[in-house]
Amino acid sequence: ESRTIRDLRKLLGKLAPTESPVLIRGESGTGKELVARTLHRQSQRHDKPFVAINCGAIPEHLIQSELFGHEKGAFTGAHQRKTGRIEAANGGTLFLDEIGDLPLELQANLLRFLQEKHIERVGGSQPIAVDVRVLAATHVDLEAAIVNGRFREDLYYRLNVLQVETAPLRERHGDLAMLANHFSHFYSLETGRRPRTFSAQALVAMGNHQWPGNVRELANRVRRGLVLAEGRQIEPPDLGLEARQAPCVAMGTLEEYKDRAERQALCDVLQRHSNNLSVAARVLGVSRPTFYRLLHKHQIR
Repeated sequence: ESRTIRDLRKLLGKLAPTESPVLIRGESGTGKELVARTLHRQSQRHDKPFVAINCGAIPEHLIQSELFGHEKGAFTGAHQRKTGRIEAANGGTLFLDEIGDLPLELQANLLRFLQEKHIERVGGSQPIAVDVRVLAATHVDLEAAIVNGRFREDLYYRLNVLQVETAPLRERHGDLAMLANHFSHFYSLETGRRPRTFSAQALVAMGNHQWPGNVRELANRVRRGLVLAEGRQIEPPDLGLEARQAPCVAMGTLEEYKDRAERQALCDVLQRHSNNLSVAARVLGVSRPTFYRLLHKHQIR
């Protein structure tokens, strides 16, 4: 519910109906595939296939066959024809995750497909027309990769027609506690344990953590916390985090204390009543305009 995510939802609503390629950029664990699936779900291709391929997870000698397919007998072990991922996505959306890891030779083949809208299976000679919308994602600096000769500039401009940036968790103020509670409920079903809340020390520890693994790291730590917690609440050690005592010096002004309390109250009430802001304002005992002003002041929505 942070302003960053609300702006992202608005942007995706504008980009989804188009047919243009979209390049999704952001750190690992920030939800780039979730963005791609949202674009597909809100597009006119929503009832057609969504095919995802991680360009960095497939052995280099298999990528061409995975993307373009192969004919029977094309190489040793090709006992039957195989449909590639691009062809399987015909009519729908092809999501190329970690596009920066695609070998240069395959980059040339992908560029040719984007230009000509048809493919040839490995070992085949007949062009096959394929209609897909291509979404690509990367966590690497593609501009630097171009300079270093590891990524084709012409392919970059083909993919980077529209661009989406996913924000790291450390910049999404107000979302941390809401996401942690979501994962607590979600994984409680998996572990067979009742959902647990987080102690004040755990919330402080999570707030102090930089989350290099972003939302994926948060999900994994909460999952661990549910398994290890022995009390009624999840504590910092259950999450694998240190409980740091707040320093006694530089306590801050009274106004700063008020601001922190105000922000915490807003986050708490949004966690319970995010779908009904009128109720949220009423719970805090303020008018709806005042409630919106406070959200804007603390950059929560």
